[in-house]
Amino acid sequence: MSVMTDTPYVNHVPTLTGGDGSAELRRFYKYHFLNVNPADMEIIPVSRTIGEDQIVDEMVITFTHSSEMDYFLPGVPPTGKRIEVAAVIIARFEEGRLAREHIYWDQASVLVQVGLLDRVGLPVAGVEVARKVLNPALPANTLMPEWKTSEGKPL
Repeated sequence: MSVMTDTPYVNHVPTLTGGDGSAELRRFYKYHFLNVNPADMEIIPVSRTIGEDQIVDEMVITFTHSSEMDYFLPGVPPTGKRIEVAAVIIARFEEGRLAREHIYWDQASVLVQVGLLDRVGLPVAGVEVARKVLNPALPANTLMPEWKTSEGKPL
């Protein structure tokens, strides 16, 4: 909180968690964020873009869902499942202090990985999403049923 403005704002976009203002963020960080992350959580940096008053970090976050994580899987008890998820944080600064953060991740791939979403018949993937971010050589277009129909056609 010491690096934030007097009126910070944090939004974990997929789950609408975070806070608006110092009091709400202190409460969020203390009871629902900082002390609930699994011990094996790892953040793998992918890219960083730095602007005049903004930083955009792309990453892959991996962990075992071994604790209740209100901000990430609200109301879902620990499943013991391994999670790998691509995420993006957009951090805006005012006068050198953190003013707002928007954190995005693919919640559908998380729900598939913990077994709460059956991807059969849906255009969603699981762990493959994060792995493709880390390894561009992995196959693309696997969710597109018509992909093979364009093979060999003139470009």
